[in-house]
Amino acid sequence: MKNPTRPTIHRRRLLQQGAAAGLLAPLLGALPARAQDAPRRFAPQRADWRSFEVSTTVTVADPQGTSRVWIPAPSVETDYQRSVDSSWSGNATQAAMVSDPARGVRMLYAEFAPSVSAPTITLVSQVRTRNRAVDWSHSEPVREDPATLRAALAPAELIPLDGIVRKTATEATRGAHTDLEKVQALYRWVVANAHREPKVRGCGTGDIKAMLETGDLSGKCADLNALFVGLCRAVGVPARDIYGVRLAPSAFGYRELGANPANLKGAQHCRAEVFLKAHGWVAMDPADVLKVMRQETPDWIKDPAHPLIAPVMQGLFGAWEGNWLAYNTGHDVTLPHAAAKGTLPFLMYPNGENSSGRFDELAPDAFRYTISARELKA
Repeated sequence: MKNPTRPTIHRRRLLQQGAAAGLLAPLLGALPARAQDAPRRFAPQRADWRSFEVSTTVTVADPQGTSRVWIPAPSVETDYQRSVDSSWSGNATQAAMVSDPARGVRMLYAEFAPSVSAPTITLVSQVRTRNRAVDWSHSEPVREDPATLRAALAPAELIPLDGIVRKTATEATRGAHTDLEKVQALYRWVVANAHREPKVRGCGTGDIKAMLETGDLSGKCADLNALFVGLCRAVGVPARDIYGVRLAPSAFGYRELGANPANLKGAQHCRAEVFLKAHGWVAMDPADVLKVMRQETPDWIKDPAHPLIAPVMQGLFGAWEGNWLAYNTGHDVTLPHAAAKGTLPFLMYPNGENSSGRFDELAPDAFRYTISARELKA
């Protein structure tokens, strides 16, 4: 039985072959000659706070009638992120910080009268972020608001918890008894069975029922981490997606785990976290494991025990790097004052509409929005 204070992530095939719990240890020590320049470890530790200024500018490309724009704003206040200030400028007829009434997702809302010929709005947010890592050697019961836990166990429109979702989660966690064991099993299951698909638009939609029913477990972060979150919820482990954007290159040398701060279009990234009774909220990111496997090198690496992948597989079970900003944790988000009806699966991109209809938030050049960041001196 694994030591519950030091969880180790292994590939299912290796477990079936009776590999020891310490199998990954020698893999972390040295890399083969053909990968000498690859990162040797990915182990974010608590570090000093970093300060960033993030700017999002939206220009309505084809103003028709009244134009409306919504820009996600940081609404996560935790021990790994602090919001400092947000301000906006532009020629909006009216602008204000608003929230989805059911989820509390914060955003800047801007409205432009038909007389405004070139609608433009810029949101500037200052945040402080830092690495996040659980101390597996320390455990004690953690209290959390029951309402928060209920929300992290509830189904969403694209994340049902019955039917094939519950069946899959139950099968994947067979033999697991504690919440930690269940999360370990599901993390391994997602990495072993799903894969990153670069051709998916944006970050995906997170329709996990369709993924499981079709057997097509490909996608991007909003699909892959939603799958993990839904499976966790289906077996009674509170879990949630956290929607945000990468801000800077990774300090660990992995190209796919960082971003170019001068141009963050396409840098949006969804992470995940689970609530463990003995550790509280714990960072998780199986989607980034799959991203490194698929895109870090020209060759698709399909073995999680590969020397390039093993450190990320291990590190992202319980840790994040603080080069990322969290916007919110909301599913089924309503845009206040929107003419178009219905909800969004999540709010991670600028959105907009006018009399011609809803803009395509996944086409930043056609929608005409830019996102950039700069790190501020302490």
